[in-house]
Amino acid sequence: MVDDPLNNLDRRILHLLQIDARGASDTDIANETDVTGTTIHNRIKQLEKQEVILGYNPEINYEAAGYPMRVLFICSTELSRRSDMAKEALEVRGVVNVREMLAGEENLHVEVVAEATSDVKVSTEQLDELGLQIVTSNILAEEHTQPWNHFHQEIAGEPDTLSESESTEE
Repeated sequence: MVDDPLNNLDRRILHLLQIDARGASDTDIANETDVTGTTIHNRIKQLEKQEVILGYNPEINYEAAGYPMRVLFICSTELSRRSDMAKEALEVRGVVNVREMLAGEENLHVEVVAEATSDVKVSTEQLDELGLQIVTSNILAEEHTQPWNHFHQEIAGEPDTLSESESTEE
C-alpha cells in the first residue's frame, strides 16, 4: 500500500460523501471542490476500486423501524479464531455489527437489534452455540456519529488547493 494513498481532492470527496452520500451528486461535489463532475466521478470509481470506499449504507433508526432493543455483547474468543468467529456471528439472528478488537480477552463486540427481550435471548443462545464467551452485555440507549473530517486537517474550512495533477480529469 502507498504511504499516502489519498490526495486533497480524494479527502474532500470522502468527507462530502460522509455528510450525504445519497444526496451528493458528482456535480454537487464538483461545485464544492472546483473540479469537473467527470473528475469527481472518476475519482469515486477509483476510490471504490482501491477499496477505500467499501459501500454506501443507510443509517437506520432501529427503534422507529420496530426494533427498540439494541444490545452490545462483549465477547471473548481465541485470537486465532477471531475473524472466523466474527463472520459466523454476523449470521446470528439480529446481529447488525461485529467489531474485532486488536487484542485482549474482550476481543469481539457484537451488536444485536431485536423487537423484544425474547428475541435477544435467541441471539444470546446462538452466540453461545458458536462458542463465544459472552463477558457482558449492555443495552444501548443512543449512538452518536459524525463524518470524520480529519483525513487531512488543513482542508477543513479552507479553499481547496489542488496541484495541477490532482485537478486534471482522469
